[in-house]
Amino acid sequence: MAEAIKMAELNLKENNGGPFGAIIVKDGKIIARGSNKVTVMNDPTAHAEIVAIREACRNLDSFQLAGCDIYCSCEPCPMCLGAIYWARPDRIFFAANRHDAANAGFDDEFIYSELALPVADRKIITSQLLREKALEVFDKWITLDRKTPY
Repeated sequence: MAEAIKMAELNLKENNGGPFGAIIVKDGKIIARGSNKVTVMNDPTAHAEIVAIREACRNLDSFQLAGCDIYCSCEPCPMCLGAIYWARPDRIFFAANRHDAANAGFDDEFIYSELALPVADRKIITSQLLREKALEVFDKWITLDRKTPY
């Protein structure tokens, strides 16, 4: 955990983005590091956890992180938490919590509350289009014999 916090602090010193760091460990060794790069990469998905997950998956040549632990300097936001669950590490550890982040100007409560709303009630206009056409693709996936389930 100290290394994840160190990554967050180093990110501030180097003016590379927000105060967030993450590391991924497998078999007691750090296999990936990430720090927040949202503003330097102009990428809203470049959170520390996402950066670390991408690096770990490249290093393991896998889209899953079984046998790994992720250490985050702060409780993961909804996007990062979703990515972590998709990556399937064994455990998640975090230092500061979402309320600490909100006090520093990083308030994810809006996103948490939006996710709980029906699609029609969300702040960003969201509409469903061409569902039947999309279902045709899912039907093809279901019968595909060369797929890799995930």
